[in-house]
Amino acid sequence: MTGTGRLTDGYDLVIFDLDGVVYLGDVAIGGAVPAIGELYRRGTPVAYATNNASRRPAEVADLLAGLGVPAAEGEVTSSPRAAAVLLADRLPAGAAVLVVGADALREEITAAGLVPVRLAADAPAAVVQGYAPDVGWAALAEACVAVRAGALWVATNTDPTLPSPRGLLPGNGALVAALATALDRQPDAVVGKPAPDLFRSAARRVGARTPLVVGDRLDTDIEGAVRAGMASLLVLTGVTTPASLVAAPPARRPRYVAADLGALSAPEPSVRVPELTAADGAVTAGAWRLDRHGDTAHLTEAGTGTPGGRPAQPLDGLRLVCAALWSGVPAAKLSTSPGAGAVLATLGLSTTELPGLG
Repeated sequence: MTGTGRLTDGYDLVIFDLDGVVYLGDVAIGGAVPAIGELYRRGTPVAYATNNASRRPAEVADLLAGLGVPAAEGEVTSSPRAAAVLLADRLPAGAAVLVVGADALREEITAAGLVPVRLAADAPAAVVQGYAPDVGWAALAEACVAVRAGALWVATNTDPTLPSPRGLLPGNGALVAALATALDRQPDAVVGKPAPDLFRSAARRVGARTPLVVGDRLDTDIEGAVRAGMASLLVLTGVTTPASLVAAPPARRPRYVAADLGALSAPEPSVRVPELTAADGAVTAGAWRLDRHGDTAHLTEAGTGTPGGRPAQPLDGLRLVCAALWSGVPAAKLSTSPGAGAVLATLGLSTTELPGLG
């Protein structure tokens, strides 16, 4: 999809991650509510796909509504529900499932026709593990005993961290890693992102053919979109930093990069990462210019900005850095003008990531 219209004009569904994209904890991220509200006003289908296992879809919809987003329960696809569906497919009705996680996960297990238990002595057929802030050693110990006894082990997700207003905190992946260390093995199944199922389920709900995924994590949201064959927008309001973005492998590269959800109404070309070939040539983004010659490239910025007076925007430069490195230019052979280097330094990019930075 290319064009000069708004980014979302070419997509028939926008699928949002939540933590780090729409809110941090229970607090809306600046600009998120009006940006999503504009999609509802324009009639653009919206969905929410979350790995967080601490809330059921109805609770997520209520939280969003409380923040000013008119979300409905049916628009929310969650890893707890996906885990319950998977277990219901694999286990007989009424089977015991040891739940390590929040009440929301237990409720999904019950709704799927299974029986949540807390102890290995209850002989569970499976263990399901999801995030909850009060999960401790005792719960992990019961899960350890049950898995050693032969229970199927399913994790809702393996996100190592969870964004919050206080910074990154341990996520479900950190707790899964603790159990994996004790068991010397990995879960039998992980249902959340980057597995593509949550995104595909959201698309099937509305019959979408060209969805856009919006996320803040390369290893879950963006990789999940790539696996699902969907375009993606990375926003820098959560986990991913510019330094980790420029180093992203092909399976974790977004089509678009923006500071926040305000980009949803921006012109599509202004947030797209340009696609470069190995041929010599030049590409521009805002007040920036990237010149490529063989396996070397040089990045400059105009300083005073475009003819309209718009100053050089750091994210325009970041997109050109991504374009250069993702097209095969070695980091050591990407040089910058002094002005460009100074602007990129405001994003935390230094000679560590870009040895040619000048």
